[in-house]
This record gives sequence, C-alpha cells and structure tokens, in this order.
Amino acid sequence: MMPDIDEAELRGLARTMTLKFGFLGMPVGGAKAGLRGDPEAPQEERRLRLAAFARAIAPLLLTHVYSPGTDMGTDNEDIRYVLQTAGMRVSRAQLQDIQSGDYTALTVLSAAKQAVRHIGLTLPQCAVAIEGWGRVGSALGGLLAEANARVVAISTLRGAIFNPQGLDVKQLQRLGAESGSHVVELYEDAQPIERAALLELPVHVLCPCARHNSVHAGNAERVAARIICPGANNPVTPEAERILFERGVLCLPDFVTNCGGVLGSSLESASVSKEQIASFIDDHIGTRITWLLDEAARQQVSPRDIAVPLVLKRLEQMRRYASRPTPLTLVNQLQKVAGKLYERGLVAGRLSAAVMASYHERSLAW
Repeated sequence: MMPDIDEAELRGLARTMTLKFGFLGMPVGGAKAGLRGDPEAPQEERRLRLAAFARAIAPLLLTHVYSPGTDMGTDNEDIRYVLQTAGMRVSRAQLQDIQSGDYTALTVLSAAKQAVRHIGLTLPQCAVAIEGWGRVGSALGGLLAEANARVVAISTLRGAIFNPQGLDVKQLQRLGAESGSHVVELYEDAQPIERAALLELPVHVLCPCARHNSVHAGNAERVAARIICPGANNPVTPEAERILFERGVLCLPDFVTNCGGVLGSSLESASVSKEQIASFIDDHIGTRITWLLDEAARQQVSPRDIAVPLVLKRLEQMRRYASRPTPLTLVNQLQKVAGKLYERGLVAGRLSAAVMASYHERSLAW
C-alpha cells in the first residue's frame, strides 16, 4: 500500500516474483498486487481500502490462483482481513504472525557477507547505508550490527540521516517501532541529508530496501558504494545496472538477495524453527551466492547475467515436469501434501518441518 503505486511498477514486481520462485525452485508463478493509499492512514480508512480490494480479488483468491502476502505498508493482520472479507477460511499458517521481513533481511545479510568476502573484505571492515528503514531495513540493520558492520545512514519517507562514525541501531529500532517513518526526525546523533544523497554516500555496501528504481541511469554514475545488495524488489533499473557493471560496482540480483521472505515464510509455516531457518539460509543461499559471484567473475559478466538465464531454464524445467510427472515431481507433490495436512492440524509439526526442509533443499539443488 503506497500512495503512488501504478501498473508499471506492479508488472515489474510480478516479474521479479517469478524469478524469485524460479531461483528457489518453487513451482509457483509470480504475481503482485498493490493498493493506492497512505500506509500510515487511520485503521478505518485502511480497512475500507482492503475490503474493496478483497471483494475485487475474491474470484482469484477463492480459486487459489492468487495468494497475497505482506509488503510495503501492509502486515499479516491486513492479509488475514482480506482473506476473511473474501470469504476464505484462514489456515493455520495464515494465522501465524510470520515476520517475512526478518527472513528477507537474513538473505540480504548472507549475500552481503559473500559479496564483501568476494572483494577481499569482511563485514566488520564495512560501512553500510540502508535505504528504507521499514520491516526489512530495520531487521537488516540489527543483523549488520550483530555482525559488527557499521550502519552509517538510513532513510524513510520523511528523509535520511547520516553519521560516518555509525548509528545506534538499537535506538533506531526502538524509535522506529514507536514512531514509524518519523524515526529519522527523532534520532539526534546524525546529520540530516536528502534521501537521494544516501544513494551516493561513499560506503562499502548500499542496501536499497525501499521502492523500485531507486538507482537509475540519472544517478548510477554517482553511486559511490562498492557493492549493492538489495532488500527491495527492482531497486536498480537495467540501464543503471549496466552502468554500475562498467564502473566495477558489484550489483547483486534482487530476486536472489531478498528471496528469504518467500523461503523463510514457507519454512516457518511448516513449523521449522527460526534458528533452523537462519542456519538453512546461511548454508544453502550463501553457497549459491558464492557460486554466482565466482561464475560471474570467471565469465566477466554481471551476476544478473548469470542468474537470469539459469532461473529461466529452471522455470521451463518446472513447467515441463508439471505436464509430465516424474518420480522427483511425485516426491515434491507428497511433500507439499504433508505441508497442507500440517496446516489443517492433521500432521505433527516435527514431521512437517522435516518434510518441508527436505523439499526446499531439493528445490535449491542446481
């Protein structure tokens, strides 16, 4: 939910979701929906918009063609309200208060670790700027602070702040929880800067965790970061990515770095513990990002130039398997059935967790 969302942005986001599912090896098509409105509007106004959306989208929801999820300006309670308004039964998984942004932050962190290692650094040596101090950005800030990286700048809709010595992430998280986007106005030990200026700061890692097209042809030449590691979808335009590659800036594909929201939510909904999910992401996503970076360097192309053809090939394979079952697809179907049975309370959580972890490990195999 954003005041200026439009069809072009949603088309791009849907495409990215398709690539994200393909990267994870999940046989799901990509889709995206958006509501025009103020995400910080009073609850009554928000509910009117959500109810209108639910009525419009009900045919797709009731036939399971489309499954909504949280994103900018919405939360799990909003999704439950949409489903109930459309006349759907809310499953056990949908009743869980899964914080998908935390899992998105985990894969961004994993990507950042591998990327800085790729250029001969470690996170404690790095200064990081985070565009967008929302669910993903604030969770990522906490993880970076735990890894001893120096978060020097953040932004919200209200502006941006910068302190080259580092920001107090715990204080930012507390202020953000209390005041939302006003956090940048309330935090005192930092210099206010323009939001656009954050993208041009001389940092090691820039993490765009806000809207699409933040980095574009008009500002790509001025980006001073050595690495761009997105938490948002489509934050770098194709033209900007070409410019960055020519300048030697390492730009990781968004559908790879932020896939944790999809992956972690799927695992947690099947009763996999948060600790196990964090370990799974570090092991399985981290190793694939390392391979992607090494292969791109070997071929002297951008990581996206390696990732997109690989993902499109996987998507085509999944389409073929769907029309011509194989022993592997039958196993995958049984694993998905186990997940559905758990949602209805018919399978123990421990069994469901083991089955779903095995399913995703198999799906990620290249």
